[in-house]
Amino acid sequence: MDSLRQEKVRKFEEFVDQRLKPDLVHAIAQRSDLRRNIENLEKHSVTSLRTMVNLGSEVYMQADVPDTRHIFVDVGLGFHVEFTWSEALNFIAVKEEKLSRQIEEYTRLIASIKAQIKMVCEGIREILQLPVLSDV
Repeated sequence: MDSLRQEKVRKFEEFVDQRLKPDLVHAIAQRSDLRRNIENLEKHSVTSLRTMVNLGSEVYMQADVPDTRHIFVDVGLGFHVEFTWSEALNFIAVKEEKLSRQIEEYTRLIASIKAQIKMVCEGIREILQLPVLSDV
């Protein structure tokens, strides 16, 4: 039973390390890229541009953006919100802070679960290794 629990813990840790952490790093990188792009638009006073848009499966097409002062930002669940540059930068800052808090929260939760599993496993070991009393 102990090895079964350890295997489950290992699989959870592997899932966190191989799936959740890379997804989180990718999400944070996308937000950082968006922030950098908006700051560049502001810095160079770009009001229109020609760009390449990913249509999916790495298929791109050229697009003309006649007015860059308002942009649409993916806010999650397939929804996009129109923001001005400053509104978008504020949204990104709030979103990054939320992601950082979630990282800390999940790290604490994982540590707590690991500690509880270790405590239960130690308890089981102690119970199974109790000496038999022969002087009763």
